[in-house]
Amino acid sequence: MTSAADLLAQAPIFRLLDAEERAALAAVLGEVSFASGTTVFAAGEPGDRMYVVGTGTVELSVADKLGQKIILAEAKPGDIFGELSLLDQGPRTATAVALEPVQLMVLDRPALTRFLGTKPEAALDMMAVMAKRIRETDERLRQGAARNVNVEMARRTTIVERVTDMIAAFSGSVQFLGLHAALFAGWIGWNTWPGLAAFDPYPFGLLTMWVSLEAIFLSVVVLLSQNREAAKDRVRSDIEYDVNVKAELEVSSLHDKVDRLHEAVLARLGSLENRLKQ
Repeated sequence: MTSAADLLAQAPIFRLLDAEERAALAAVLGEVSFASGTTVFAAGEPGDRMYVVGTGTVELSVADKLGQKIILAEAKPGDIFGELSLLDQGPRTATAVALEPVQLMVLDRPALTRFLGTKPEAALDMMAVMAKRIRETDERLRQGAARNVNVEMARRTTIVERVTDMIAAFSGSVQFLGLHAALFAGWIGWNTWPGLAAFDPYPFGLLTMWVSLEAIFLSVVVLLSQNREAAKDRVRSDIEYDVNVKAELEVSSLHDKVDRLHEAVLARLGSLENRLKQ
């Protein structure tokens, strides 16, 4: 297994610590092993320690309101998990399960307190990393509104794809039909009109070749455009799914608020009823 100090250098929350500070922190770390399939901790349990993965993989998941498991991440060597409970001593927000035999380094609150007592300046480095995480979270939340599928596709579209869409749109227009009708009429008229020198006499081999090549070219363009439309539909489906999930969460939150309000009203009514009886 990689040395504790090297693993701490890979952990985001300890990345700003210098080599001496990481060595001092590694000295206060404990070690623990879990077999494959073992639950390291469950959501809702009290916790006062965090883990750094030495070997193996740990799955982090939560359960939604319907009881379905949502996998948040897989912690691999060098990754940390459980740091929230270490810092605020609150309950675990996720369930951690070893996907294979794992060896973890453990940092509990007393060890962290002793470390910061000897290296107080390290607290500023850890706070800087945490502040960066909060900023990134805030930025994600600001961009959490429903996306516009047209804007999203325009951002991903290349110049070749834009040209392809323009050709496909023009080939399906009335202007395209009228232009070709005029060209075909002029071509056939020129080569069949008495007294004019025919450059493509009947059965109009040059015209046939031109139309065939144009049909092949346009069929490929149309297929490319259809693929773009299919990609747009996939993006639209993803956006609609995100919107539905957000709406479901908002509705669930409103239900909880209404339930709490209903309980509060019933409690007040009960209190008033008791006072009236007295």
